[in-house]
Amino acid sequence: MSIPKAYLEHVAFWVRDIHWHIKFFHDVFGMTMREVHGSLERPTLYWTLGGMQFIAQPDFAGPEGRMAHLGMMCEDMEAALAAAWRFDGVSEMPQGRNWLRLPDGLAVEFIQASPAKAVGEILAINPRVETCA
Repeated sequence: MSIPKAYLEHVAFWVRDIHWHIKFFHDVFGMTMREVHGSLERPTLYWTLGGMQFIAQPDFAGPEGRMAHLGMMCEDMEAALAAAWRFDGVSEMPQGRNWLRLPDGLAVEFIQASPAKAVGEILAINPRVETCA
């Protein structure tokens, strides 16, 4: 049996001031918009190129529990889901069959990569290797 391959595609956080976070991750890390729900003036959800997702929740009272979920890009989503269901305590979430809650409360969104081979290509990148010309 082969082990499914996947990578962390995004991390979602509840934030009180979504515009502050959008500006911070843009100005500090150069992360630009990948997708937005709502308008740019009043976004409810905002994803960056670079793996961040912000969920506007002005009344959120952290600091613990601020993370909403992990979005995992899967080479074979069905194989990854089947592997996940072999673990005790995993449960489906209301968002759909590709959303699972782990026993400690962590929410995981399973996303099918297209093309599937992209997962292997991304996993082959070593971010710690210095690339100087």
